[in-house]
Amino acid sequence: MKVAVTGATGFIGRHVLAQLYRYPVDVVALVRDSNSNIIKDFAGKVVTVDLCEPPTDLFNLLGSPDILIHLAWGGLPNYQSLHHFEQELPCQYQFLKELIQSGLSNLIVAGTCFEYGMQSGALEETLVTCPCTPYGYAKNALRCQLEYLQSQQPFKLAWARLFYMYGDGQPQTTLFSQLKSAIENRHDVFNMSGGEQLRDYLPVSEIAKILVKLALKSRNIGIVNICSGNPISIRRLVEYWIETHGWEIQLNLGYYPYPEHEPMAFWGTRRKLDRFLEEF
Repeated sequence: MKVAVTGATGFIGRHVLAQLYRYPVDVVALVRDSNSNIIKDFAGKVVTVDLCEPPTDLFNLLGSPDILIHLAWGGLPNYQSLHHFEQELPCQYQFLKELIQSGLSNLIVAGTCFEYGMQSGALEETLVTCPCTPYGYAKNALRCQLEYLQSQQPFKLAWARLFYMYGDGQPQTTLFSQLKSAIENRHDVFNMSGGEQLRDYLPVSEIAKILVKLALKSRNIGIVNICSGNPISIRRLVEYWIETHGWEIQLNLGYYPYPEHEPMAFWGTRRKLDRFLEEF
């Protein structure tokens, strides 16, 4: 079995590559920059490609993979940028469509909890989506396009709707990285919001494990939340990180306002995810 991975040098991608090493599969990494340090020690095949201008014979260049784990997406972390639906969406769809029409039969795509929009509480896959950011809108639109494409060109689709994650190698704009940076720079206090908002977090290594298992199932799973199912306040989460790592720093709560594009409390349900993982 051959598995291709886009966004292979990204935060999630590098963990997915590590997980794939545990299985008897051939791995192909699609990258924008083949000089990345993350790829230098990679034993599998590496293909440098621009998603918006891929070669016409890309499927053959990849060695006709059985599965594609699609993690690549540009323009982040600016969730409000029009880039997501003006440029990213058409490029992404055309890229995936050409691979599917060339013979790709199994596709796993990283979606986002931002597709749910401002809905609060426990979010289930059956909820009607109402994204309120260009990023959430573009991701949801890509899912709809792929579902329509399935009626014309049958293929298996798992739409992995990611919630929040943390771990080493995370972009510097994220909460965990900012806290870690404050510790490394020996700051006495860490500025943050009031911390009362409830979110759903998983370690990125756990998310990578789940994505690989879903990919190797080769099933038409549809939408599935990738989440813990257990809401935690941002304040408690930060306190947990501090306690776990033995860090010493004071929290300056209320320094930043709460984000306007997210409800105060939401998390994913994982009944569907657990059912598939039990089968695996």
